[in-house]
Parts: sequence; C-alpha cells; structure tokens
Amino acid sequence: MRRAFVTALAALVLPSAAFAAGPSYVAQGGLGVLAQGGKSRFVAVPAGGRTTIVRIAVPGGAVRGWATLRGGWGLPQPTLTSTEGLTRDGERLIVGTLGFSAATRFAVIDTKTLRVRDRFALHGRFAYDALSPDGNTLYVTEYVDADNASRYVVRAYDLRDHVLLPGRVADKTQRGWVMEGFALTRTTSDDGRWVYTLFMNPGGYPFVHALDTVNHSAHCIGLPWQGGGQGALDAMRMTLVHRGTALSLRWKSGRPWLTVNTATWGITHPHSASFAWGWTIGGLGGAILLALGAVAVVVTLRRRGEPGKEAVSAA
Repeated sequence: MRRAFVTALAALVLPSAAFAAGPSYVAQGGLGVLAQGGKSRFVAVPAGGRTTIVRIAVPGGAVRGWATLRGGWGLPQPTLTSTEGLTRDGERLIVGTLGFSAATRFAVIDTKTLRVRDRFALHGRFAYDALSPDGNTLYVTEYVDADNASRYVVRAYDLRDHVLLPGRVADKTQRGWVMEGFALTRTTSDDGRWVYTLFMNPGGYPFVHALDTVNHSAHCIGLPWQGGGQGALDAMRMTLVHRGTALSLRWKSGRPWLTVNTATWGITHPHSASFAWGWTIGGLGGAILLALGAVAVVVTLRRRGEPGKEAVSAA
C-alpha cells in the first residue's frame, strides 16, 4: 500500500492523461474534480496495475485518503475542458475503466469513506456523459458501430435498479438529423437539470447539445459558421446568463459571438464580429485534430427507438 501511495503522489505532478473515445473519456492525473465546498479534489492516478483515487486537501495539497481499484480507471472527462463524476450532493463519485472491451465497468465511490459503494458493467462500449441532479440516473454514450468508433447514441442508466433504460435520449423534433463533432466545453444550469455541450463539427456546422437530465430528452442547436476550419472554437467560452434564460458564447478575449435562448432555442448575435481565425491552426484546436486523428464524433438525433434487448449485469 505504501508503494501505491508513493506512486500516486508522484503522479499528481503529471498532466492529465485522457483516454479518448468519441465525446467522452476518462482521465488520470491533472487537477481531477473539485469536491463540493471546494475543500478537496479527487484525482485518479496509476499505481502499478491498479488505480488510486486520491483525495487532496485544497489548499495545501495534503493527501486526505485514497481508494484503490484493480486495473485502469479514470475520472470522467466528457469534454476536453471538464472533469466530472461527482453527484450533486457530493456524496458519490463515478469512475470508469480505461479503454473499451466486451463490457464497460463503472464504480461508485463514497466520497467520505473512500470505499467502493457499488460496481456495475454494461455489455458493450460505453462512456460517461452526465448525471441527473438527484444522482440516480447516469447518462452514457453507447458506441454502436464496431467498425466506426465515432458513432454513438446517448442512453440513460438507472443507478438504483441497475437498469439500462430502453431507447435513446435524442431530439424528437429533429428526427434523422445526424451531426458530427468534438465536445469542446460545457456548462450546467444551477439546478443541475440542463447540461449544455459545445461541439466542433469539421465539415459541417458546430452545435450545442442541450441534455435534459430530468426528462431524459435532448435538443441540438446548430450554430451559424462561415469559412474554413473550426479550430477557433477552442477559444470559445460558454456560460448561462440572465438567470439561465440564455446561453452566452464568447471568445476567450471576452468578445461575444452569439446568444441562445434556452426556452425557444433561438439564436441572436449581440453585434457583428469577425471570427478569430488566428486560433484556427494553433493552440488546442490543432492539438485536438492531431490527438484524435481528425476522427469525428457522430451525434445521432432521432426519435426514441423501440425498446431493445440490452445486456446489463452487476460487476
């Protein structure tokens, strides 16, 4: 245990290692996820064939405890800028296995005792997407094409009954509309119900995926874009304004691009502004394209399908 502890400490200084698989992946190292109240962080670090989930005091950096799991695990990182996995009450932390196999494993860790409260596996290739405000529904992305790792649908999993709910979570008003892209950044409503994710879509239009984590539904908002590559979007900042009634997209400099009405999904431009083309080739945008090999993520927006037979088992 001492050896694992030392290994964990050493790994804390390393940058986050993300294991990509479409829009969702898990990460080891880096800053991890900030606990409720901001007094500690949880970081996943490799520890010789195992993974240690470390709780670190903020400020000071003292290690306050750890949980050890066999194999490779990581904290969910659904976009390149967000690490998640904590339930809204801060009592549970969801972690997932690295890579894909015949089944995808998840574990639920008690944030106070750092004991594993639950384990479960989904038969197939899945990744974390979001959590409902009550922490009872886990939204996952299911990779449905063995020959195309970028094709996926969003599913809902009941953490209490260990049931993968039938059908997919999709925009019922946009049946058959298929969009592709990389998840860049996201923001969540104050009540935790709505999760808004900005996607870059090379070869098409960028879009915002709005996930209703209470009603198991989604909406996608195509964003106007002119010109060439969308690498400039890695400089975009997305925040909710006007008490959550609008979604503001601004460049890193603070210059506004557009605003989305979260009730009607209508788009307005605060004022005319040219695109920050200087960001297109360099910076994180270029790193994204190189790291992912320009593999697009397919977001399939269809009506909820007929219930199918899903293999779900407790690990």
